[in-house]
Amino acid sequence: MSTTRIITRSVVFTFLLATGGFLTQPAVASIETFPAGDHPFGLASDGTNIWAADFDGNTVTKLRASDGTLLGTFPAGDAPTYAAYDGANIWVTDYYGDTVTKLRASDGALLGTFPVGSSPIGILFDGQNIWVANSADDSVSKLLASDGTVLGTFPVGGHPYGLAFDGSNIWISSNWENTLIKLRARDGARRGRIAVGNLPANLLFDGSKIWVANYSDNTVSRIEPKTGEIELTTDVGTNPIDLAFDGQHVWVTDFGSSDVGKLRRATGSVQKTYLTGNSPVGVVFDGTSIWIANSGSDTVTKITP
Repeated sequence: MSTTRIITRSVVFTFLLATGGFLTQPAVASIETFPAGDHPFGLASDGTNIWAADFDGNTVTKLRASDGTLLGTFPAGDAPTYAAYDGANIWVTDYYGDTVTKLRASDGALLGTFPVGSSPIGILFDGQNIWVANSADDSVSKLLASDGTVLGTFPVGGHPYGLAFDGSNIWISSNWENTLIKLRARDGARRGRIAVGNLPANLLFDGSKIWVANYSDNTVSRIEPKTGEIELTTDVGTNPIDLAFDGQHVWVTDFGSSDVGKLRRATGSVQKTYLTGNSPVGVVFDGTSIWIANSGSDTVTKITP
């Protein structure tokens, strides 16, 4: 790897680097940790297996959700970052490749590599289409999930990072403008923009509300999608970055303090905090357990409440 390459990769983690303190581990039913690839970043669940995008491995790792058994490691593009499941296939953003990779979930077979914008990060499936946040192009791309056809590219500005779908609209975090942008999913028309915390990262729709992790504020905010009103903002750990919903609670990975917080959906208050591996990024719910990608430990952690 050249010196230039090392510096370039460091830029991505500049946004993610922080230090934090230690928390007492509360009692839970089960906490397990399993080896993954090189710098696992984003996660996706296909209902039976967990898929980890290995940022520095240029691979995607597949683990059986029931017991963490490694089922395979599959080539992807350059610097796989976040992942999404479309019901049959796993899609991964290739940050340095300016592409997305499509893998068949049943066996990891490569089904296609499709060009998008520059430095794609966040990725989302809306039930028919794949949406990608092109961070360096200040845009989002919409691809037909069946064949990867680009249906549109929409300007949003401000280094877009995370994505969420509320059933009608796509929400995008504008990382450098500290805002969320709302686009109509069917045609990409701009529906609104609201101010949130500092360096908003990933988003979550819980079936009713939009949640955003405000990375530099160490907070999570809950938003009413119809009005754009911020209903509450909660202090969490250091550098919150990704979110998952288990049907009752919102989980947030705190990159800087190497923990994951469990928030009450109704109040936003932190119910419990669990230590993870180093520098957790991605988090996903598999229907039973919460999984966390520990980018600094090359592992994934499984928490079964």
